[in-house]
Amino acid sequence: MSSRQRLLPKKISLAFSLVALVFVVMVLSIGSAGLLAFLLYRTGLLDMNEPEPLRGVYVLLYISLFMGVVIATLLSRRSVRPIRDMMEATGKVAKGDFSAEVTSKGSIVFELDALAASFNKMVQELKGIETLRSDFVRNFSHEFKTPIASISGFAQLLKKGGLSEQDKQEYLDSIIQESERLVGLSTSILNLSKVETLEIVSERSVYRLDEQVRLAILMLEPKWSARSLQLELALDEEIEINSNKNLLQQVWINVLDNAIKHSKGGGTLKIGLWQHGGDAVFRLEDQGYGMSEETMRRMFDKFYQGDASRAMTGNGLGLTLVKRIVDLCEGTIEVESELDRGSVFTIRLPLANLIFPSEHLR
Repeated sequence: MSSRQRLLPKKISLAFSLVALVFVVMVLSIGSAGLLAFLLYRTGLLDMNEPEPLRGVYVLLYISLFMGVVIATLLSRRSVRPIRDMMEATGKVAKGDFSAEVTSKGSIVFELDALAASFNKMVQELKGIETLRSDFVRNFSHEFKTPIASISGFAQLLKKGGLSEQDKQEYLDSIIQESERLVGLSTSILNLSKVETLEIVSERSVYRLDEQVRLAILMLEPKWSARSLQLELALDEEIEINSNKNLLQQVWINVLDNAIKHSKGGGTLKIGLWQHGGDAVFRLEDQGYGMSEETMRRMFDKFYQGDASRAMTGNGLGLTLVKRIVDLCEGTIEVESELDRGSVFTIRLPLANLIFPSEHLR
């Protein structure tokens, strides 16, 4: 590295660059004005010994002003080029074009570099949000349209008549099933919309977490019994937590229901709950179909269902809801999975602050 490169920084601040620009403009304008005046003087077009000496001063002043404007215009065009590029890119983004990108190539101002990097990051985030919004609308429409179309079709067949009693019962069962599917989807969307607007968990209470998990298992007994699943429970007792009971109940229901749906018939579900340090640790292991890397990457996205080839009932909102609630409770959720080897969900929730602040005042 040369001594010049060591002395001169690669990037300067915006304030310093403005001061430097003014200084350079002044030096160049005065120097160029002096040079031009000297040439005019040598050619005889400017006589400093005229009876009116101020005339020459005025001429030099006008020349300096003119040269200063010209030099400032040329230098400023280059200096503000990154800002003009950003204005143009902002206009594209405002029109919905999220492919816009700005560069600070040729800029020596580090604020412009940071601004360009932040702008590009913002555009990428907006592009991702737009993609998620489009996917959400498309999947939402599909999830609602399918059961409604089924209900309408079966209702029309029943209205025509001429059906056997067995066919009537089958069509009515299908209508009931699709109606329940719509109710479940509406409930999931309502629950998700509620927790998405929350910033903090309110209505906390101290309760037995192990009892809540056992209750969730009992509530889903018809489902895991229908699939002939064996349960191996290892739930420590007397694990108390200070949190919103209703919110966490949705977590256990959804993760257990998800494991049951994706387990192979006759398999085993291993459910554990214990205390580790200041955390309650919940672990759920199934022997199901497992997940691919793509599915694991998007499993918490709204309406995403990893394997459409299998006839799994669901709407792709359960794990999205679980992730949001766990985050609100300042917990973590970890997933390990391999195709055809099952999945392991581990949820950690803090046990701290079991005593409410108001109780300290009693």
